[in-house]
Amino acid sequence: MAAPNTSIIISTYNRPGALSKVLAGVAGQVMPPGEIVLADDGSDELTRAVVEKLTAQMPAPLRHFWHKDSGFRKTKILNQAIAEARGNYIVLLDGDCVPHRRFVADHSQLAERGWWVQGRRSFIREHFSPSFQPSRSGFFNWWMRGRASGLFKGVRWPLPFMRHDQAQRGIIGCNMGMWRKDLIEVNGFDEEYEGWGLEDSDLGNRLYHLGRHRKLVYGRAIIHHLNHREIPRDDLPSNHDRLLTTRKERRVKCAHGLNQHLNND
Repeated sequence: MAAPNTSIIISTYNRPGALSKVLAGVAGQVMPPGEIVLADDGSDELTRAVVEKLTAQMPAPLRHFWHKDSGFRKTKILNQAIAEARGNYIVLLDGDCVPHRRFVADHSQLAERGWWVQGRRSFIREHFSPSFQPSRSGFFNWWMRGRASGLFKGVRWPLPFMRHDQAQRGIIGCNMGMWRKDLIEVNGFDEEYEGWGLEDSDLGNRLYHLGRHRKLVYGRAIIHHLNHREIPRDDLPSNHDRLLTTRKERRVKCAHGLNQHLNND
């Protein structure tokens, strides 16, 4: 199968320092994506300044989609970014997760019709996150010095470890690869998730219900999460109930999702 045309979509909100490191990681990819799309959930001008400064350094066209800050509406801006994406394969990345230099190449190699890919994440300890440099900070060295955790998830091993499943554990939206056509089939993210939590699990389950199994991979498609203080999780109980309904009813499509932003698909 020919390599997919990859759109990497980076979600961000008011973490310009972290975003600059993520974009530096994207700039250093051995296989650049076809495009870079920022899904910005209402960041202030500091983020816009970072984007304007770094756009010329990117190895592919960078587009910045923004909406007004009105609470946690990540699902809505992600759907807008997916609707505007030009690639046939979507890789989701969070704006506080620095990709390994083979991140895009690995996702491209793992892409397969009928599947979606779940990569893992390692962690840079919060105190050291500001000094982490994508091109110079080797993860293993940082782990040895106690600056990072998640060794098995943070090193590109000679051979990957992969599991094929439809399990609940380990669904994380900061490192997912899937065909844009499949995202259209499930209607993208459910925009009724307006607070933090489980919107990615809901999407993963609807892909399962569509008949798409998951490739859960270690040692490939690696990202390093720049740890920070947790955001409020007040909406988690109601989001958990919504996820249980999706699973119980084996929903494939959400009612309020991607189709609101599509034009000609």
